[in-house]
Amino acid sequence: MAVPKRRTSKSRKRLRRGHHVAASMATQACPRCSSPKLSHRVCDSCGYYRGTKQIEVEDA
Repeated sequence: MAVPKRRTSKSRKRLRRGHHVAASMATQACPRCSSPKLSHRVCDSCGYYRGTKQIEVEDA
């Protein structure tokens, strides 16, 4: 059975795990108001999804 001869240092371990990062959330422009929104979600700024009004949004 293979056993490491020396202990793996913290820096070597962290260099190896540098790519273990969660992917960021992909956003797209809303076709109605052009604000960024998540895919397959109701737009937070206008309240529309697939061309129909889903929720009532108050102007801030």
